[in-house]
Amino acid sequence: MLFEIDTRSQVPIYAQIAACVRRAIAAGAVKPGSKLPPSRDLARELEVNMHTVQRAYGELRDEGLLELRQGRGAIVASSHIESSARLHGLLHDLLAEADEQGLTTAELARLMETMR
Repeated sequence: MLFEIDTRSQVPIYAQIAACVRRAIAAGAVKPGSKLPPSRDLARELEVNMHTVQRAYGELRDEGLLELRQGRGAIVASSHIESSARLHGLLHDLLAEADEQGLTTAELARLMETMR
């Protein structure tokens, strides 16, 4: 299954949905031009509000990973998305993990600086 969410997680559901798409794109499981499930259908399948799915899709559109077309749904963008999606996915996972561990963005940035 492309979409797996954890309702017990501290990470908002829309962010989990977006992360699932990013990982699928980065792994090559979803190719450019592929159509994602309509918001209404995915919301029903995941048992979440349709606006939650729309927020995830909107975030991915803003990142340039999806094209949202009226009447055609969400389509995976065809421009340099694999590397971009992988990086976005890694960053979102890192931020979520830091958040779960109680690290602030500043603390995370300092930690990253020590790794260089």
